Amino acid sequence: MIPPAENRPIPRRRFVATAAAAWLAARGLGSARGAEAAAPVDASKLAKLGGPKAVRSKPGPWVRWDVREQKQVAEAIAQTSLFYWLGRGANKQTALFIERFKQHCPREHVVTCSSGTAAVHIAIAAAGIGPGDEVITTPITDLGTVAGILFQQGVPVFADLGAATYNLDPVAVERAITPKTKAIIAVHLCGTPCDLSALRAIADKHHLILIEDCAQAWGAKFRGRPIGTVGDVACFSLMNSKHIGTGDGGVVASSDPRIGPALLKFADKGNDRTAPGYTWDKTAVLATNYRMSELQAAFGAVQLARLDGIAAKRAALGRALIAEISGLPAVVPPDLPANDRGTFWFFYFRLRLERLKCSRAEFVEVVKAEGAPMSAGYIPVPIYQLPFFQNHSFFAGRWPIREMGLTTMDYARVRCPEAEAILTTGVHFSLNESMDEAYVREIGAAVRKVAKHFSA
Repeated sequence: MIPPAENRPIPRRRFVATAAAAWLAARGLGSARGAEAAAPVDASKLAKLGGPKAVRSKPGPWVRWDVREQKQVAEAIAQTSLFYWLGRGANKQTALFIERFKQHCPREHVVTCSSGTAAVHIAIAAAGIGPGDEVITTPITDLGTVAGILFQQGVPVFADLGAATYNLDPVAVERAITPKTKAIIAVHLCGTPCDLSALRAIADKHHLILIEDCAQAWGAKFRGRPIGTVGDVACFSLMNSKHIGTGDGGVVASSDPRIGPALLKFADKGNDRTAPGYTWDKTAVLATNYRMSELQAAFGAVQLARLDGIAAKRAALGRALIAEISGLPAVVPPDLPANDRGTFWFFYFRLRLERLKCSRAEFVEVVKAEGAPMSAGYIPVPIYQLPFFQNHSFFAGRWPIREMGLTTMDYARVRCPEAEAILTTGVHFSLNESMDEAYVREIGAAVRKVAKHFSA
């Protein structure tokens, strides 16, 4: 008697074929009717429409500190004081930090401080910026770049940027110079070096101080020279998100004989503790307290020992990603000369929206669906469009130097067209050293895939 169909044993060959087909179908790779009927995968189909993701791998854990920092901090705790200065050699951590910092940025005068914002304020004060003095800088930066100018009663003057460098356009800088201009602050945005040769030449021609804001550019190089060694003063941030960090902190450095000796005073309430016979009543300048503690210096000294590896890894990954997204009609990769080293605090590229059949918001949404974690833009608006710039209401709703006739600056009339376009067409990717080249190339493949799909 023949058993019912549902009780009959399944032939081994049919069982294997059916199981394989089911496995493929569960992964969207074939037909449940049999492995032999599997359809080819369309790699160009957007993941948002059911296609395969362009980014299949994930970066490893981002390990930023370990027992080395713990050991150095423990040494600091064993000291009798955590104050940065108790006389030469009494406290070791600040001295160690400065020694290691000079290996990366060889400047004669190096002062640790509480933040990158503090570093810039110290530099501006030491450079002698005073009421009504103008300082030319970028409209795309952290507020810390301009806060010190305002607190010294100076006037921030915003110059436009290079379309794909996102840094100061030297032509726009020279156009912005007036008889009141005293300094230029060059911000190395994203870790990409500014055109320091051109800015140095402009500064020398007009007898201006050149300050480098290196907060986003640890380990970067301009024509082989470390960032921070071309300008008259260099300012760095050790805020938690930077390449290296101490939670918060900063460094300011200079070899200029006019500026360098004044840095310590403006970091420590006007005091120069290195001076022979130092006493409080010899304080000669009004300054605030921007000191860093020995605990931060200890942590930072070990972070500095990691810097070369971090900078080299980010530089290589950034170059690989530029290569991956170059040549696309609708994509503008960052412009980084071959003889410079960018260290990519973040990676930023622009879209030619007139060549796309989508908005920037839609592009970002679709590229994220491909597994590439990106976001639209950087800061919401250029600095000069912030309400207290538009209203000139910096100090309790007032701007005394404008009321006194020391400036006629009207930020409501300022326009930097390229800077505004950079913010409305840009896409941001948070690159870091935990990633590898294969992952970054997949990120690039995601951008290519989406850009080709939406190409007009």
